[in-house]
Amino acid sequence: MNDIAKPRSNPFRAAPNLLTLLRICLAPFLVAAILEGRYGLSFGLFVAAGLTDALDGTLARVLQQRTMLGQYLDPVADKLLLSTLFVVLMHMGLIPVTVTVLVFGRDVGILVVAAILYAATGRREFSPSLLGKANTFVQVSAVAAVLLHQLVAEHWVAEVRMLALDATMLLTVVSGLHYAWTASRRVAMAAANGHGVK
Repeated sequence: MNDIAKPRSNPFRAAPNLLTLLRICLAPFLVAAILEGRYGLSFGLFVAAGLTDALDGTLARVLQQRTMLGQYLDPVADKLLLSTLFVVLMHMGLIPVTVTVLVFGRDVGILVVAAILYAATGRREFSPSLLGKANTFVQVSAVAAVLLHQLVAEHWVAEVRMLALDATMLLTVVSGLHYAWTASRRVAMAAANGHGVK
């Protein structure tokens, strides 16, 4: 038997995780640019953050560097960036309060439901649904359209901005309800199988 332990790979050295960490690091600079009214810079930084989001998953598959850290870190980075931007843009009067409240309410609700689901079933993996992915897409589109609208005073940009914000409100509610329904089914199944918390 070989007593020499194999060195454990450091998940922080994985290229996809480095891109995710870069996205997190971009957040304060993006916020500062918006607060200073530098919308050209903020739009560019947001596009860069979006590219890191698109590349980290692709690299994880191509390089076979999927890690447990990455599975948790990627959605956290997305939520941190988007939630922060919705608050900042609301503060600047660029996004309606209702939209930001719904986005935050959904995220807080998901955290609560996830905690209940973990307590009841012991599940730590919460795969995003198609509705959840669609919701993230329209949130990204809404932020991009809001920032672009500060740079391009074209009618079509204003229309896209309004459409993206309306879609964000709709999908935020629908995906949140769907998540709660799915979680309640899992808790009920766990209770029926005798795995619930007593």
